[in-house]
Amino acid sequence: MKHFHVCCDGSFGNRYSGLIGGITLARLCDLPVKVSWPSTNMCRARFYELFSEENDLEALRNLIIDLEISCPISGSKNWTDVKQFNLMFGTKLGASVDSATELFLRPETAQGIFVNFLNVQKTGRMKLPFGIAQIGKAFRNEIVARQFIFRMREFEQMEMQFFIPPGTQKQYYEDWKKKRLNWHISLGMGKENYRFHDHEKLAHYADAACDIEFNFPFGFKELEGIHSRTDFDLGNHQKYTGKKIQYFDPELNESYVPYVVETSIGLDRMFLSVFCNSLIEEKLEDGSLRTVLKIPKELAPNKVAILPLLKKDNLPEMAKEIFKKFRSEIKSVYDDKDAIGRRYRRQDAIGTPFCITVDHKSIEDQTVTIRERDSMKQKRVKIEKALNEITQKVSITNILKTL
Repeated sequence: MKHFHVCCDGSFGNRYSGLIGGITLARLCDLPVKVSWPSTNMCRARFYELFSEENDLEALRNLIIDLEISCPISGSKNWTDVKQFNLMFGTKLGASVDSATELFLRPETAQGIFVNFLNVQKTGRMKLPFGIAQIGKAFRNEIVARQFIFRMREFEQMEMQFFIPPGTQKQYYEDWKKKRLNWHISLGMGKENYRFHDHEKLAHYADAACDIEFNFPFGFKELEGIHSRTDFDLGNHQKYTGKKIQYFDPELNESYVPYVVETSIGLDRMFLSVFCNSLIEEKLEDGSLRTVLKIPKELAPNKVAILPLLKKDNLPEMAKEIFKKFRSEIKSVYDDKDAIGRRYRRQDAIGTPFCITVDHKSIEDQTVTIRERDSMKQKRVKIEKALNEITQKVSITNILKTL
């Protein structure tokens, strides 16, 4: 049966006008009316089509105008033309301006890993799957560097390229999503503060991609990226260098270019997420405020502070002897300035998980007071047992065992 199809798209005004006009025409034609009212998701899908498939910037601007999208801050709808920004950080290399060659600083550290893939694989006698990780500087031409150290033009990047057989990328991609999320959760900053964001617009080298987002004070933002990069990188290095970059699989008795699953995290963002989540002000029972950095014990820069109660009666000498024993095993600090209460607050503020206080009783029975940062609880422990007890609580293996 014939019918008159009315598709109401665009802004509410355009949709309403289209609906009235369509119904009027349908009545003139004496046909039943079928109305479709595209959802926001359909409009969003059209955005991604123009971005990824058609790359039609003019059509994208027209779509923004048709939907009557306004600036969330000013409310203005006076948009400029849609432009493709340059995110590469350019510079010049050469003895003089005339002879200088234009080049770009690396936007990621990954390419150094791909260039050295065969060196690592052959010298290490590695079998697939295996990964290569590194930390290094990367540079981006950020249009607006903002939000403290969240978005910068120069930053430290931690990346791992995990090399796998072709056809297994989906399985390993899902595996690494779970592993990386579990690692973040193991830091103890709350499972509810993390979420996945799957990419709808993929990079040219990827067949799947997602972000692990963290709930910063300014909202959920990208903390780590996970990408299935296929064989794009190794394949292109092989193509343009003319050098064979392949792995011989003894089980299949054939050579192939491995596929890659990548995990990439900004060290600065990781620090910011821990810092934002850990720095708090507590109101104590006596009404006073305590500033404390409740950084995970395993990540704390200083694990323990050795504090003599007084700067006399051989207490500093005994405390320094204990400090010498501790510092060879874990990161320790010695502090004898100001009253003991002020020293406790100072160590709380910089995130030191434990304080050991040496007092007159320590000389008598070889015991010390261990104070825990988060609960502020104290207990007496024999000196020879104190090191082992604290080491177990601050060891990074506590995190690794949960993975």
